[in-house]
Amino acid sequence: APESLMQALEDLDYLAALDNDGNLSEFGIIMSEFPLDPQLSKSLLASCEFECVDEMLTIAAMVTAPSCFLQSPPGTEEIARTRWCRFSHPAGDHFTLINIFNAFRAATASPTHPGNSEKWCRDHFLSCSALSMAGVIRAELVEIMKRIELPISQPDFGSEENLLSIKKALLSGYFMHIARDVDGSGNYLMLTHKQVAQLHPSSSYSNTRRIPEWVLFHEFSLSEGNSIRVVSEISPQLFAELVPQYYFSNLPPSESKDILQGVINHLAPVSATKEEQK
Repeated sequence: APESLMQALEDLDYLAALDNDGNLSEFGIIMSEFPLDPQLSKSLLASCEFECVDEMLTIAAMVTAPSCFLQSPPGTEEIARTRWCRFSHPAGDHFTLINIFNAFRAATASPTHPGNSEKWCRDHFLSCSALSMAGVIRAELVEIMKRIELPISQPDFGSEENLLSIKKALLSGYFMHIARDVDGSGNYLMLTHKQVAQLHPSSSYSNTRRIPEWVLFHEFSLSEGNSIRVVSEISPQLFAELVPQYYFSNLPPSESKDILQGVINHLAPVSATKEEQK
């Protein structure tokens, strides 16, 4: 449909993948080397700047592969939630996925019998085939990074600096996927088209009482009860720091936009001072 095509071109423009003539920019050409959604490609390239490539490679592989969470048999739902909680990361689902992949990789590398990874997955109500596919996708992405000579930073998962860097890389590509809890009960209003959504049941936040106010999400699903999937907490300050101004100015009016505008106005004098110092 023409509307869909125009929206796609607009999104690519927001991601700096197009030049003034509507052709792929140099950055867009590099993005197109990756067999990923443009937003994910942008986040992966941004991770080179923020030195969190190893972690972003894992996130990209995990969200591209099928969901690793198995539907638990009737009567075992509580056990499954308890097992999944072992991997939960307070920063959100993207970080939880890194924990799951790292644990799976450790189980696969175990010197015990060859079926160890499959047993480990069964014990944790996780899909062995999905996690194996994530491993294959990650290896392919690493090969592409090496082929086009992009730097791959050393893993540093867990440090405060690394967690902040991952959020910055994610926001660089997913600034169009931001939602705010408008009533404190998990009703998230999306910035772009004012659609209300709830957290997907597989979210690590679903098993806690803490509901973050501002979140970045990987995808929105109408078919799964208006839910947002793979969700991590962000701060309005971080969003204001990384959002392209021309995208923000095109957002429809809302209370959330007013709050963010206040944050941007507050940050503006600081940014101006930094530019003067440069």
